[in-house]
This record gives sequence, C-alpha cells and structure tokens, in this order.
Amino acid sequence: MPRQFRKLSHSLYECKYHIVFCPKYRYRVLRDEIAVYVEREIYSLCSHKEGVEVIEANVQADHIHVVVSIPPKYAVSNVMGYLKGKLAIRVFNRYEQLRRRYWGGHLWSRGYCVSTVGLDEEKIRKYVQWQEAKERQDEAQQKRLFE
Repeated sequence: MPRQFRKLSHSLYECKYHIVFCPKYRYRVLRDEIAVYVEREIYSLCSHKEGVEVIEANVQADHIHVVVSIPPKYAVSNVMGYLKGKLAIRVFNRYEQLRRRYWGGHLWSRGYCVSTVGLDEEKIRKYVQWQEAKERQDEAQQKRLFE
C-alpha cells in the first residue's frame, strides 16, 4: 500500500489504526445479513466524519476488525464512541431480535483494542539518529566558516 500523507490546515499526517471491538458477552450475533449490514454501516458512519476513512473492515461472528484513517483533529476514543453508539442504534432499529438479547441497550463490549499502523519503528529510530548526527555535522561545518 503506497504511503499517502493527508493535509489539514496546519498539519500533514498519516494516522491509521487497527481497531478491534466485540459485541457484549462476545455473543456470536454478527452473522449473515447482520454482518453485511454492520460492515456497510461502518463505512457509511465513518464517511460522515470529515477525513475519517475506512481502509479495510472485516466482520466476524463475535468481533470486528477495522483499519481506519483518522485525522489528528479527532481522538480515536471519540471516533469509537461515535461509531459504536450510532452503529448500535442502527442495528437495534433494524434487527429487533437483538434488542431482546441485549435488553440493556448495550450492543458492544465496553472497550476496544487499538494499535497504530504506520511507519516502521526501526526506520524512525534510525532516521531520528541520522537527524541528530546530521545536525552535529552541520553545526561543525558552520563553526569552521567563522574561524
């Protein structure tokens, strides 16, 4: 996948996250028609948030994987709160049988797992070390100019 930086008014960014979340009690309710609907709605809901883009989504019977690009103006926790909240409302409205199973109105487990998808850590460490060495080299060269 080619690296594509995006722009906001004061920042250049590439913020991609792998997020996993589950139905409450890890019930295996995300099957067949419900799974197709949930995946479609994930794409739809994320498109309503400016700059948020689903890169990949995979709905399993008892959990969901999403790779999503989120601009730095949004906290991941806010996007997840929005996504899980709106998605639960839409799923309950469409599939009444789930409302009986999740009588408290909470479709999703409380938490989620998130990890960043980005530049290789080792490459960044080497780049930072190279920058420091380069800066020292430039300073030494400038000192020689004034001797």
